[in-house]
Amino acid sequence: MKTKVGLWIDHKQAIVVAIMGKGEEVSLIVSRSERQPRRSGDALEPGRGKPRLAIADDIRQRVLTSQLNLYYDAVIAAIGAAEAILIFGPGEAKGELKRRLERKKMGKLIAAVEAADKLTRPQVTARVRAYFAI
Repeated sequence: MKTKVGLWIDHKQAIVVAIMGKGEEVSLIVSRSERQPRRSGDALEPGRGKPRLAIADDIRQRVLTSQLNLYYDAVIAAIGAAEAILIFGPGEAKGELKRRLERKKMGKLIAAVEAADKLTRPQVTARVRAYFAI
């Protein structure tokens, strides 16, 4: 059966709506990622002249990237074998997911990437149905 998938995504959660014929399946994927790390102070490491806290910042950034990679992998697994994908949401997550899908050779399945504010599950479902005219 041909499935059309629409998903609202940000860095905290994704609402995935899979439409199969007249039925639909809605799932929620929650990210375990922390907030975007902020830069630490400008203290210098003694004798080296390097920012001591930049090392800690780099570690926090790598942890965040690792958590987001796991999150995006879970979202891609939820998409499954879709024939068309609509991605929408606020911020950068939609673009990051789009690039990840393109790297996995799934870019041709992306119907559109659109900006959207925070939406409820029923609003996400209605938007996906309206986009695919179902």
